[in-house]
Amino acid sequence: MYISVFKNIIIESQEVIANIELVERAFNFEPEARYVFVGVRQAGKSYLMYQRAKELIAHGHALQEMVYVNFDDERLLGIKAEHLDQLLQAYRGMFAHRPILFLDEIQNVEGWEHFARRVANQKYMVYISGSNAKMLSRDIASTLGGRFLEIKVFPFSFSEFIKSKQLEFSPSSLYGTAKGEYDRLLAQYFQWGGFPELTLFTNKRQWLNELYEKIILGDIIQRNRIKNEMAFRLALMRIADSLKTPVSLSRLANMVKATGTSTNVTTITEYIGFCKDACLLFSLDNFAAKFADRATNKKYYFVDNGLLHIFLSDSDTSLLENLCAGVLYRNSVKNPGCEIYYYNKEVELDFYIPQSKRGVQVSYSVSSQPTLDREVAALVKFNALYGLDSAEIVTYSEEKEITVGGLNIRIVPLLKWLLENE
Repeated sequence: MYISVFKNIIIESQEVIANIELVERAFNFEPEARYVFVGVRQAGKSYLMYQRAKELIAHGHALQEMVYVNFDDERLLGIKAEHLDQLLQAYRGMFAHRPILFLDEIQNVEGWEHFARRVANQKYMVYISGSNAKMLSRDIASTLGGRFLEIKVFPFSFSEFIKSKQLEFSPSSLYGTAKGEYDRLLAQYFQWGGFPELTLFTNKRQWLNELYEKIILGDIIQRNRIKNEMAFRLALMRIADSLKTPVSLSRLANMVKATGTSTNVTTITEYIGFCKDACLLFSLDNFAAKFADRATNKKYYFVDNGLLHIFLSDSDTSLLENLCAGVLYRNSVKNPGCEIYYYNKEVELDFYIPQSKRGVQVSYSVSSQPTLDREVAALVKFNALYGLDSAEIVTYSEEKEITVGGLNIRIVPLLKWLLENE
């Protein structure tokens, strides 16, 4: 049924691999490993597959070995797991090589994991991507039996964003005549985020709105059969509005119900889980909370500033905190054991990394004395409770160092902070 379609897709994709120009990202692949790429839509998973294909060709593999299939392709609409073997049949009818398989957005095929497990058992080199963390990340050990390594793919970091502009992000970026250009690019990244394809479009809000609808409708509402779409959308709006503060599930449910829309805590819990599964949101626990309370009173952040920006009108403070949370979260993903928390009990602290005893406050500006005093007091009080090896306040553009109560506090502008943390 699909053999002729697969043959066309194989030839087309090999032409794309041969000619595509990429902004290479820093991923070190083990030569014989199979990988699963997980991330929000448009984070760059497909391009990472192309990058890997070109690396393999550079190391001696033939272009004809590369078999890239995107299961978002309308020609594969309705395909089922029992049809996937036709991909191998199509390839054998064209080439004598052993194919290297790149299966993009494979979560569209129900039961895909059986095929993935079989070709892994047959020692094929296989790379898989999906936009649904539940179908890959949460169940990867049991579903794929340890046959694949997982890589979480995020939109561009700022350094990758700079690289896409044919520039290099280095200490010299902070000084001299070039700083104006980096400041301009930072402002763009700060407002619109780092989705790779977004850099090609002038009307960035329209592109982000369309991407948001694809994520909401395709990856969340339709896939999870959400019946009360209005309640779901309102919950996500309230999360965006409450970004800088912890929000309990019951409070979130009450905020939605206050609009006249029916919902409950159980439903809100499911909605948030769906958003995490689609890699749209991530959350931080309260370091001060009891274990049972951590599941119900979290701080929620968006995986990219652009997706948050479309919700907000007066957004600078929220965007700054969301961006800093994203950088620290990515670092914690890359370095297991470096978990990130917020703290809210005797004092409010935006971010705390226990492993390095590092406290981070975020404030768009500390030019007013009351604001500076508030941010400093939080760090000093937390230091008295737990002890800090480093303390910093991230601002958009201000910089200095102060010592209060024996604690040295760095006030760091965002551009410099990104350079240090990426």
